[in-house]
Amino acid sequence: MAKKTAPALDASNMSDVLYRLPEQIKQAVEIGESAPIWRQQATSNRYVIFGLGGSAIGGDLLRSYLAATEGGHHLDISVRRGYDVPAWLNSDTNVICSSYSGETEETLSAFDHARRRTMRILSITTGGSLGQRSVTAGMPIINIPPGYQPRCALAFSFFPLLTVMGRYGAVDPKSLRTQTRSINETIREIEAVRDEYASKSAKNPALALAKKLHDHIPVVYSANERLDAVNLRWRGQIQENAKQLAFGNLLPEMNHNEINGWQFPAGKTKQHHVILLRDPEDHVRVSARFDALRDIVKGAVSGVIELRGSGKSLLSRMFTLIYLADWTSYHLALLNGVDPSPVPVIQKLKATLAKVR
Repeated sequence: MAKKTAPALDASNMSDVLYRLPEQIKQAVEIGESAPIWRQQATSNRYVIFGLGGSAIGGDLLRSYLAATEGGHHLDISVRRGYDVPAWLNSDTNVICSSYSGETEETLSAFDHARRRTMRILSITTGGSLGQRSVTAGMPIINIPPGYQPRCALAFSFFPLLTVMGRYGAVDPKSLRTQTRSINETIREIEAVRDEYASKSAKNPALALAKKLHDHIPVVYSANERLDAVNLRWRGQIQENAKQLAFGNLLPEMNHNEINGWQFPAGKTKQHHVILLRDPEDHVRVSARFDALRDIVKGAVSGVIELRGSGKSLLSRMFTLIYLADWTSYHLALLNGVDPSPVPVIQKLKATLAKVR
């Protein structure tokens, strides 16, 4: 059988979706500017976001980003991936249910449970059962465009929520101008690299990294603050797009346990390639830990690469790292000889679960 070419492998044209991220961000902000918000004025700074997979990562990024910004660090945001709601959820809790398809069974269950405790529920979806239940319950909905893989709709699961939080008064109004500048910088920085990332050039850093990760197991490390959700995105994109195992952990915690595990099994650790996601705002002691970690593990693995986002704002640094992850996982999928878009194993799991009620 003839080997499939890149265009044949990318049957759903994910490359075009990745290329158009700047346009998606602009559209997502516009959606957030006109979307309905919670009807009652906020009386609590506690927010809980329910979602799974590609529909949850936007919430993770929102939590990490706002926790590190002056306008949003006072907010208590948690992301829940499951069927039940926490015992502390009450009528003052601000709830967001995120399901791109509107059919995520865990999120639908959480929506039903949350309805019994609060009217402060906002859904973000393309429709489906979540949309229908929100309409029936009289809950506001952020309607986002259909036609994407959920993980490829990250702009639509993050930027409308960020914009809505500002309109709702959750984010300090004084910081909103800075937030707009950060969004514009993010768009510019991504536009500056997208032609390079999409190319087949040997100078393409995303393709070069994909070649390093090919036939190896990536292990992604970052600080616990700011880039923890970016770390999760890196692993998820490699796992879903490239259909390849990827693992990771956070500093400083992994320095107290996992770092000791790079000794055995003897000879097997060389199958791994370590990626260090670093940020100029990392705590000075965490930065020192990164340096020490690099030196300790470099002899045990196939390689260590350090990556930093571009731009002055945290938002730009986060999303330029994410954009590199998206393209790296895309090129890695082609190197693995697989279509980056479909996720047949996940579909098989869902079909099996559908038989069990």
